[in-house]
Amino acid sequence: MTDKPAYASPEEAARIYLLPNLFTAGNMLCGFLAIKNCIEARFVTEAGEAAARADHYVWAVWFIVLACVCDLFDGRVARASGRHSLFGAEFDSIADTISFGMAPALMACFLLIQPDQGEDVRLATWLLAFVYLVCAGVRLARFNVLTNPLVPGNERRAQGGDFVGLPSPAAAGTVASVVLVLAGAMRDDPTALERNRELLGWVLLPLMLLVSWLMVSNIRFPSFKKVTWDARARARGFVLLIVAGLAGYVFKETAVPSVFVGYILYGIYRDRFLLAREETDPAPDDDGL
Repeated sequence: MTDKPAYASPEEAARIYLLPNLFTAGNMLCGFLAIKNCIEARFVTEAGEAAARADHYVWAVWFIVLACVCDLFDGRVARASGRHSLFGAEFDSIADTISFGMAPALMACFLLIQPDQGEDVRLATWLLAFVYLVCAGVRLARFNVLTNPLVPGNERRAQGGDFVGLPSPAAAGTVASVVLVLAGAMRDDPTALERNRELLGWVLLPLMLLVSWLMVSNIRFPSFKKVTWDARARARGFVLLIVAGLAGYVFKETAVPSVFVGYILYGIYRDRFLLAREETDPAPDDDGL
């Protein structure tokens, strides 16, 4: 006796459901607008040039964060409504490649590369940015294979609820949050970028290499899929969540990087110590935070 196919026909697998795919389209739009602002930052000519350039990078960062929000909801809306298809999964990966692969890679290049730099420095920056983009693409392609319902065994994998490798939105958010901190410094001191461009390179490029490796690693990161409106929390956890929210409001400039870096550190600690003795097969979930 054979199992029933996940889809009755190619037309059913390619069905376009409006609401979840609107969120995916919003994700793609945010990635496009992030790239647009990075390009415009290099062509600022008005008075207050440094501050205006910083504003463009700030907008680029927030568009990447907003893309993370859209990516968070498209899969959950599809699952909650039972309106998921192979088309939606592929469309989501294409949007993620733009928002969480191309946008952060180009942001780093536009920030670091200058005409007066040596050819070797410019080439190394482009190369490292491309490595990040390739790893994001590999992460998303592997995710599609490991979650494809037509592949035998993926039904068992889907029950695990963990990401295999750092999800691309978390990788992009980590890179973008460093730029957000820098943009705040640029507003306070217009010469901060020029004086610290080399230092920024030594921070941003190794960070991109690190998150690139984490994306293609087998480290299991929590997906928080089970966190729903019906989820319960202990009193201490509830209080800590409120305190963390208030701290984020007070320390706005460091709240975003703290969230993404904290997620990465917790995921590594959880995989190496809390899950090290488990023999269950880790499974990726929807590639969103």
